[in-house]
Amino acid sequence: MSEKKFSIEKPKQSAGGLESVLSSAKHILQEVGLINGTQALLKLNQVDGYDCPGCAWPDPDHERSVVEFCENGAKAVAEEATTAQCDSTFFKQNSISTLRSWTDFQIGKSGRVVQPMVVKSGSDYYEAISWPEAFQLMGQELKALQSPNEAIFYTSGRTSNEAAFLYQLLVRQFGTNNLPDCSNMCHESSGVALTETVGIGKGSVTLADFDHAEVIVVIGQNPGTNHPRMLSTLQQAKKRGARIITINPIEEAGLMAFQHPRNPVEWISKPTTLTDIWLPVRINEDVALLQAINALLLNRDAQMDNQVLDWDFIRKQTVGFESYQTDLKAHDLNSLIARAGVSKEKIEQAVDVLAGSSKIIVCWAMGLTQHKNAVDNIREVVNLLLVKGSIGKP
Repeated sequence: MSEKKFSIEKPKQSAGGLESVLSSAKHILQEVGLINGTQALLKLNQVDGYDCPGCAWPDPDHERSVVEFCENGAKAVAEEATTAQCDSTFFKQNSISTLRSWTDFQIGKSGRVVQPMVVKSGSDYYEAISWPEAFQLMGQELKALQSPNEAIFYTSGRTSNEAAFLYQLLVRQFGTNNLPDCSNMCHESSGVALTETVGIGKGSVTLADFDHAEVIVVIGQNPGTNHPRMLSTLQQAKKRGARIITINPIEEAGLMAFQHPRNPVEWISKPTTLTDIWLPVRINEDVALLQAINALLLNRDAQMDNQVLDWDFIRKQTVGFESYQTDLKAHDLNSLIARAGVSKEKIEQAVDVLAGSSKIIVCWAMGLTQHKNAVDNIREVVNLLLVKGSIGKP
């Protein structure tokens, strides 16, 4: 494959719109075809259909659009259902050394692997083998282990629930429960931090909570790139009056403004501005920024006769607040702000919004969880929600 030439362009100011529709159609038509592609998309994220392999954004409980997917979902379906095939001829023509120089995108667009492949000792090429040979090879490797616990059986979000269920039955019968999945890789730190702080290892909000939120904080997360369906939810919340604070090192186009691809009127109208306050945090200084926000909230509360923090919630539903308060006071506020890399004026703007709100949602993804201090990142998010009493309510 020829190398793609890169060019420098001005960043986009919004996401979605007609361009998203055309991109989705292009991938489906090229890889699946009009009829099969349309049939697949119309079942995507429907009650009687199948979940999108692109991301795990939740589906509405009740009314669902006929077009209940985003551009990324259409691309994921196109790659999963592609008619292109990587057969033995493909692997004879492309050595492993060659394939290692390709991007993930190039490899993904090459097609589906249609038969078992194996690399023999000393070879630089995959070779096709039969299914019986493949099963025999795997069986020999597993039986040669001194203990079943020496094996790890990994699964991905691309695996259906039915396949994953059968897979874990096989693995447990083999004698181990070493069954990590992609959620472990992505969000194990979230599970640890949330279990330690609120007693449940998963997020505490549902899609319906966005209908009630006064403030939505998006941190360590680029919805426009990774799960664009969230943008329509943010757009609805924004139109309803919610304020959106974005904490991100880069000015992500999808978080700045959005044109809903399902609404042709928006293709030619001004995009909906999503982010009210953008805090360009220095990479992996989220703890410092959140501590600075919480310290300013505490200061504001002292100045306003205890009208900022949710003291009733803190006293009845939490433990350890005094220790946390002491810890925050031990930090120099100016040092925290300097570490965060965000101006005090910008942080004060976010504090103004948070101080006057009680229904706050904080959304995060791997921008918080993929650090050595990831658990501390999540704990500090929870601290913000606890001092504002924003857990356990719609």
